[in-house]
Amino acid sequence: MNFGAIIIGDEILSGRRTDKHLVKLIEMLGARGLKLSWARYVGDEPGRLLQMLRESFASGDTVFSFGGIGATPDDRTRQSAAAALDLDLALHPEAEALIRAKFGGEITPYRLQMGVFPVGSEIIPNPYNQIPGFSIRNHFFVPGFPVMAWPMVEWVLDTRFADLHHRDDYVEQSITIEDALEGHLIDLMEQVTAAFPEASLFSLPTVAGDGLKRSVELGMKGATAQVEAAMRLIKNEVSARGYVWQDKG
Repeated sequence: MNFGAIIIGDEILSGRRTDKHLVKLIEMLGARGLKLSWARYVGDEPGRLLQMLRESFASGDTVFSFGGIGATPDDRTRQSAAAALDLDLALHPEAEALIRAKFGGEITPYRLQMGVFPVGSEIIPNPYNQIPGFSIRNHFFVPGFPVMAWPMVEWVLDTRFADLHHRDDYVEQSITIEDALEGHLIDLMEQVTAAFPEASLFSLPTVAGDGLKRSVELGMKGATAQVEAAMRLIKNEVSARGYVWQDKG
């Protein structure tokens, strides 16, 4: 199963807010032995949002969408999701009950609007303020506020996808090679890639500090046995070339 992320909001694209969802989603998936396949950012412009959701629904992937499900005029995610699936919007009875229980006599049509979802949706509980998100066609729509969104995503992962947790034999391991240039290690990378074709090599160079200190994070991802064998080869060869290295925590 492929997991994707859509992060919605003009404020993200303009820089008024910094996205925190992507890193957190990768962390939450990783803690369960899962990984993110792709992520996309989009503003609140209806046409572009509609096109992205059409493509996302057509992919068959499981997708977490962050933002744009409030009641203000710039929140267009629910409308775009319904249009992408050619569905009507309707007040969800469970969402209505939760919203009425929260606001009591202070209920307004605008507050009820937060419970209007594409027909056929299921709710996602919101432990922070009880205003639910919604899911449909393996897409899970949560608010843009991390304090609400992240517990809701964890609930989805632990109730809807518990059977996938740590099911695949997949690990990532790497070392940081000090005072190294990526270009000087390409022959080693080619050697390791040829020796372990079922695993994937990755290389991340870094330049830091006024003295432009260089390092390279070199690692493997894939099945445990393949990764461990590949990392032994990498460590032995790096040491033989006189480099100092450290396991990446």
